[in-house]
Amino acid sequence: MKSTNSKKASFDFPSFIISGSVLLLFVVIALINAEFVTNTVDYLFGLSATYFGVLYQFVLLGTFFIALFLGFSKFGKIRLGNLDKPEMSTFKWISIIMCTLLAGGGIFWAAAEPLSHFLTVPPHPQFSGIEAGSLEAIIPALTMSFVDWGFLSWTVLGTLGTIVLMYAHYHKGMPLKPRSLLYPIFGDKIMKNSPFGTFVDAFSIISVAAGTIGPIGFLGLQASYGVNILTGIEDNLTLHISIIVILVAGAAISAVTGIHKGIQFLSSFNVILAIGLIIGVLILGPAMFIFNNFFGALGLYVNEFVSLNTFRGDEEWLGFWTVFFFAWFVGYGPMMALFTSRISRGRTIRELVLAVAVIAPVVTTFWFTVVGGTGISQEINVPGSVSDALAEAGPPAAMMAITQNLPVSTMFGALFLLATTIFVLTTTDSMSLTISMAISGDGNPPRWLRAFYAIVMGAVAIVLVTLGEGSVNALQSFIVVTAVPVVLLLLTTFYTAPKAAKAMYKNQFGDK
Repeated sequence: MKSTNSKKASFDFPSFIISGSVLLLFVVIALINAEFVTNTVDYLFGLSATYFGVLYQFVLLGTFFIALFLGFSKFGKIRLGNLDKPEMSTFKWISIIMCTLLAGGGIFWAAAEPLSHFLTVPPHPQFSGIEAGSLEAIIPALTMSFVDWGFLSWTVLGTLGTIVLMYAHYHKGMPLKPRSLLYPIFGDKIMKNSPFGTFVDAFSIISVAAGTIGPIGFLGLQASYGVNILTGIEDNLTLHISIIVILVAGAAISAVTGIHKGIQFLSSFNVILAIGLIIGVLILGPAMFIFNNFFGALGLYVNEFVSLNTFRGDEEWLGFWTVFFFAWFVGYGPMMALFTSRISRGRTIRELVLAVAVIAPVVTTFWFTVVGGTGISQEINVPGSVSDALAEAGPPAAMMAITQNLPVSTMFGALFLLATTIFVLTTTDSMSLTISMAISGDGNPPRWLRAFYAIVMGAVAIVLVTLGEGSVNALQSFIVVTAVPVVLLLLTTFYTAPKAAKAMYKNQFGDK
């Protein structure tokens, strides 16, 4: 069966202008008064974390359980995308998913977050009475990292929304736009000449652009720190900008070549590199410490799954950690669903749920244990060996400190830095492609549009880096603010995903 999506694909000038104008306005105001932007965004961040934090947690938890139901019930055998078999191999498919959704944060936060929780025990009741920096603090530290980067975070990025979009696009001929998430409710009314549809598309683009520009900017700052440690080259603004320019050029080329060439190649390469780094750390690092604490933390995470993910006892702490990450992933939700829809034709709902909601989170938690657990082990053996660097220079310093404490430290440092760069690059090229799909409504948008968005996001990141790290932090918080309308959009998938699954099941298998 062939898709009829091309009939309704059209370039969306209103969404293009609105999303572009908001990002441009953000940069202009930041150039004029960076302090005002930082203070305003911080204030709005506090409001959104306080008043919408519980909604972020509820939406992620609900998405996970509904996705599991659809994946492992009779609906799991539904084949998505009007294809009888997948377009690409399972390894390449999961590689693209892992690299795009994990992004650069998967290395910097893998190093910094477990150690941060080890040094300051999270305020959850389950961890009451545990002394910071003690052996008893290891499992809670890893467990909280699993909460922030585990099953719920992955599930919201590519399950229910993907099911709805694949139904609307490949089965009903709707364009690949965020507004198509509302097709099961509004039908064709949400498509053409719909101010509400334009609002949905624009805010989805703004959220994912902000969430991608932030890592680009941080990479410029963080990779520069790593280059300085490894080579002695001065860590300055020129080096920051040079790194971003190289990254964006690579992302633009990759986005232009498309999913089946540049994006697929880089993703597969980085997964192989990451596997190599894991093996290297296990051979030369504290392998038994890693395995023992991984299983211990995973067991606690699963046993206390609901209580850990619904904790509301310390809103300030939540806003800095769990709610911040949950809002970040919510902001990515609609556009990641678009991207996952584009690469998942021919997959069944069960395969989709298994890959995104089960396999990817388990791999991520093990990765966090390898990187962060190694840092904790080093800190226990030599207090201050990692924590001093973390306190002085933040997440990038934690990663470099961990690699410097390993044998053949220069090689490990260079390879971890390369992996981080490619993680950010694959996210940038994938999101350039996805934003272009949302603007054009087509799964294969114009090449100039893909390159344009990669360059624009890089340019914004450069402007923010020149204003100082505080401006990039403001942009990171900006995504939490823009996630407010997006979380309401994702809430509709609780109804639309089962509805779409029922319709596709009836079409493929009748009333059985």
